[in-house]
Order: sequence, then C-alpha cells, then structure tokens
Amino acid sequence: MALKFSLTLALYGLITTVGLMLDTTDIFSFGIKGKLSVDPNDLSSASYDFGGQSRVEPMAVFYPVSDEDIAKLLKVAYESTQGFTVSARGHGHSVNGQAQTSNGIVIQMSESISKACRVNEKLKYVDVWGGELWIDVLKCTLRHGLAPKSWTDYLYLSVGGTLSNAGISGQAFHHGPQISNVYELDVVTGKGELKTCSEERNSELFHAVLGGLGQFGIITRARIALQPSPQMVRWIRVVYSNFTAFTQDQEYLISLHGQSPDAKQLDYVEGSVIVNGVGSLNNWRSSFSSPSNISSLVGVAKTGVLYSLEIAKNYQQTNANSTDQEINALLKRLNYIPATTFTTDLSYVDFLDRVHKAELKLQSQGLWDVPHPWLNLFVPKSRIEEFDKGVFSGILGSNSKGPILIYPMNKNKWDKRTSAVTPEDEVFYLVALLSSVLDNEDFSQTLEYLREQNSQILKFCNDNGIKMKQYLPHYATQKEWIDHFGEKWSTFYRRKMEFDPKHILAPGQGIFHPNFSYNGGNILIHYTKSTY
Repeated sequence: MALKFSLTLALYGLITTVGLMLDTTDIFSFGIKGKLSVDPNDLSSASYDFGGQSRVEPMAVFYPVSDEDIAKLLKVAYESTQGFTVSARGHGHSVNGQAQTSNGIVIQMSESISKACRVNEKLKYVDVWGGELWIDVLKCTLRHGLAPKSWTDYLYLSVGGTLSNAGISGQAFHHGPQISNVYELDVVTGKGELKTCSEERNSELFHAVLGGLGQFGIITRARIALQPSPQMVRWIRVVYSNFTAFTQDQEYLISLHGQSPDAKQLDYVEGSVIVNGVGSLNNWRSSFSSPSNISSLVGVAKTGVLYSLEIAKNYQQTNANSTDQEINALLKRLNYIPATTFTTDLSYVDFLDRVHKAELKLQSQGLWDVPHPWLNLFVPKSRIEEFDKGVFSGILGSNSKGPILIYPMNKNKWDKRTSAVTPEDEVFYLVALLSSVLDNEDFSQTLEYLREQNSQILKFCNDNGIKMKQYLPHYATQKEWIDHFGEKWSTFYRRKMEFDPKHILAPGQGIFHPNFSYNGGNILIHYTKSTY
C-alpha cells in the first residue's frame, strides 16, 4: 500500500507540476497536447481486456494526439525520481492483462486521433499509425487495389498489438507472420526516444520490437508490405477422422509453396479439432456449412474426435473457371472423408472479416463479452501426434468450451533475429484452445475448470518433454520467462537494458516487474523502494 501511495503522489506531482488538480485531463508544461484522464469510466474501461480474467485499474489513462506526445510522456516517466509504468493498449484483446498496469498510465492507442493511412502504390507499402485497427488498414489499401500479405483471423486488433506478438493466420505458411512483412517502424523507447528503425537503420531496435511483447518500445508507425488484392475467395472445408491423414495433408499443402506449380493454388491453410460432436463444426470462428453437409457427418461424428481442414484460394472474377480446375485437382490428392466437402465463394473482405460477423451475432446474444481463458501453443511437428493422443483424445475428452485451431507453419518464414520464439522443428503447429465461459454457466466454477484444464495441458507437455512454446505467452515467474525465451533470453535481456532500463514499459506482461539482473543463468532480484 505504501508503494502504491508513493506512486500515486508521483503521478499527482506530475499533474500538479503544471498547476492543475488531479481530476484534470490536460498536461501543458511538458508540451503534451493529449489528454490525461482520471475519469472513473476511463479507468474502468482500461482495467479490463478480452480475457476477462483480471481487472487492474491504472492510475490514469492517456489519449495522445501524436507520437511526440507519447515520447514526451515516456521521457517524464524515465526522468522521474519516483517513476511510473506505461502500458500501450490497442483494442484491448489481450487475455491475461498484458496491457494493464496498477501503478502507472495506460495509453489508449486505438482511441486516439490516428494519422492518415499513406499508401505507396509504386513500392507497395502502407504507413499506418500503431493504434490503427487492421480492418481500417484493409479498407484504406483496397482503395488502391492493394492489401497486406499476412493477417490474423480477427481484424479488429491494433497494428502495434499484433506486431508486438507476431500476427498469425492461415497465410503464415506462405508469407510468414505479420512481423515478417514489415519494412520500417517508428518506436518510442522506454527512455522517451522516438526512433525510426528498419533492417538498415537502428536494426537492433527494429528486431527487438517485432515480437517483443511491448518490452522495448511503443510502435507509433509501421510500414507494412502490400500486394495486389484479389476480388474473391474460394473457401473449402473437408473433414477427417484420422489425425495422421489430417496432418499429412496439411503438411503437404504448406510444402507446395515454392516447390511446384501447385504452390500458387493456395493462399490459406488452417485446421480445427472437433471434440464434442457435429455441432462444433459451426462455431463462432468459422461458421459456414449446410444442412446436407452436416447430415453427412452425423455417422462419422460417433467415431470420436474429428478434424476439419480449411483451405482457400484467392482469385479475380475473370479467372473463376481456372480456379475450379486447380482446386478440384488439388482436392483429389487429399485423404479426407468422402462427401464431407463444403465450398463457398465470398468477397475477399468478407473472408478476411469473417470472425467479426460472428462477433456481432454473439454480442447480440450476450455471449462475446465473457471470460476467455485462451491457451495458444506452438507445438513441434515431431510431437504433434503425441499431443493429439494426450490432449485432444485425452485431457479434453468430450468437453470443449470453444473452437480449437490447429495448423502448421514453416519456420523458414520467421526471422530469427526478432524477439518471437518458435520450437526447434522446421515445421511447427499452432494449437489454439479458444475457450469461453458462457453466461448460462457458473462463471467462477467454469473459469477455474478451464484454467485447470490449461494447466493440465501444459503439465502434459512438460512431463513428456514436448518442447512447445506459448504464443501470446503468460508466465508467473522470471524463471519461466527465461525458459520460454531459451537461447534468446540473453539477447532479450540485453535489449531490455538498452531500450527500457527502468522497466517502464508493458508491466502487465510480468517479465520485468522488479529490477533484476541476469548473470550467467542466475536471476538476481533487487527490491528497492523505487521498484515498480
């Protein structure tokens, strides 16, 4: 309590330095033009995230109008004797309080006045504000007949938020994650320095920030690679009852890229697991099917766990016939259950924005703003069958509380110089357990059950030596974080000391809350009165 009280005084001092009261929204003496709010509604809004598992109220919420605003605020935090932490919040879609802070300021990036989206048609890139949502980036670039190459399944996420993790979807096998499709960044470091960085300029900061969990700087501008945008998408789903056949077909499909003429046939490869019946085939993440398609699956559903493969091909309306031929030839090579094929055509925008349409439906039913104890893992290809037996057919049984995604990616599409970590295998799988606690359930009991289920899955991997990596990681101790980063830890720590030595940024990640030093594999923790 004494520590928080001293930080409260520090913030109070920050505001009263300019001769204002604590309930003011403007700071003038530092040349900051944005608004600092202590309005209870703003504080409450910044205290929640999509995960709905924790509530941490900040001391203030900041609404910047420029990157210079953010730089000046970070400069104040860095030079302050008492100090305070700063968390950048985009759309608030984290699931474990990663964008929260109890002893500092939350910067609302996606609710600020964003800069104009600037497209360079000749060089095929777009410059966007770090708090811009990907759906708005898409709308901007489509006016020029262009679109980013790599996506996430959900477009209502901020550019800075996904680039601070990796940004993955069914295009990652081909184009790599979103962090592999960035040319340049503007970043405000934990020292309050506004720097432009790229492969050639301030490259250490550039690679640190990409996948860096917000630990090294706040992304205020990103230059994103573009390609010509298609008009339509052919979206196909087939179903498997045999896991080996399912994964072999997925691995075959992602291996085609760059190795044969078939490489150009697919633009998207994803999969999912159905552990509790046919009804799960139409989930909020991928809801397309027909009554005849579902009826054909009633018999095979009784055999146990099913696996759904989704593939997509982008095309222009003028070459629809050739798309038919390519897809039909490709499907003949796959070993799915006959009569389970379902195909639909839709616009490129509708395909990319498919999850948001489901979100609106769930919101109308009160089923979206509920706790989401998600667990996302990167599992090495060499252990994926063991994972299937132990988790999908074991721990989960027939009790799934949401979609389960599973699809492979090629490691050679990931830049090892970034902060993102992946398993050692050259091919690894995303396994995403996207559970929800529905409003007709006992929230606390169900949430605890799902958390325990996640713990069992992590323990299963640990006990069996499955060297997976968490995506959107969440750990309770520094030792777990060191294990997570593995051989990258020393670089990660060195970069932290260079770009945010006072541990101001992103405290909600739980990596550098106390001041600690790294020394030959040992953690030296130094608690002082200024620890925050």
